[in-house]
Parts: sequence; structure tokens; C-alpha cells
Amino acid sequence: MLKPTGLAWIDKAAGYIGEQEIKGGKHNPLIIDWWKAIGASWFKDDETPWCGAFVGGVLAEVGIKPLPGGKGASARAWNEFGVKLLKPAVGCIVIFSRNGGGHVGFVVGKDQKGNLMVLGGNQADGVNIKPFATSRVLGYRWPSVFPAESRFNLPVITSDGRLSTNEA
Repeated sequence: MLKPTGLAWIDKAAGYIGEQEIKGGKHNPLIIDWWKAIGASWFKDDETPWCGAFVGGVLAEVGIKPLPGGKGASARAWNEFGVKLLKPAVGCIVIFSRNGGGHVGFVVGKDQKGNLMVLGGNQADGVNIKPFATSRVLGYRWPSVFPAESRFNLPVITSDGRLSTNEA
């Protein structure tokens, strides 16, 4: 389990660890609510890649406006959000390249090999923390003013070392 960070959006996101897509004709109502929260209510399922809906939905729940007009449905669009960071900070939004698209989540630490530990949605069809290769990073963003310097000291979170490859 993730220790409280003092960042409302990360602590809120951590509370969703374990949420999963529902296979078949039913859909997880939380994911549908996240689509609505980012202004992309035209999505009515949990099969459409929903990492951006998770990030935007969580931000909206704590009073931070996500990208407008459903734009946050695109993972790569998050590179236009907030303040640009040159390196990862605990709580920042990280945008990744992915074959056929992108992926977005929240940095919560690094693993023993230096991979980013990312709290995200649509990671193996659920909300969890997975290790990601830094070579896939397209950008780091912070929701508001520049973070405190201490946020750049990423805690080490033990992982199994198997890098995430299933975010679609």
C-alpha cells in the first residue's frame, strides 16, 4: 500500500487501487464517471483506453480542473497540462509513448532498478502501481505551481521488475 503523500490527488488515486474493468457487456461505473468528469461522456464503456479518464477524473474529484472538452481522453494531450517539469517528482503526471498511442499516470516513486513507479488506470485493465521504463517518457507535468524541491526525491518502492507493457 502507498503511504499518504499529502497530495490530495495522489491520496485519492491510491484509494482506487484494485478497481478493474468489468469484462463483457457491463462496465465499471467509476470508469464511466471518470469519462464524464473529463467531459468525454461520449465514452460509455471501460474497454476504451481510460488512463486519461482516470488521471482527469481523480484531479476533478479533488477540485483540480482537468484538460477541457474531453481532451484528457488522449494520454498524449496531458503534455499540455499544468507546469512542465524536467524530471519526475512524486505526484507529477507522467506521459509515456506507447505503440499505437500513449499512456498517462502519476509518479509515486522509483523501483530498485530506477524504473518509474506509476499509479495509473488501465494498467493491465485496472488501477495499480507498475514499473515503467524511463525511456518511454514523453513528459512530466505538475497541476499548478512548481512543486517543492523535496518532491523530486523519489522514494524506492519494491517492484517485481516486470515493466508495464499492457496499457491498451
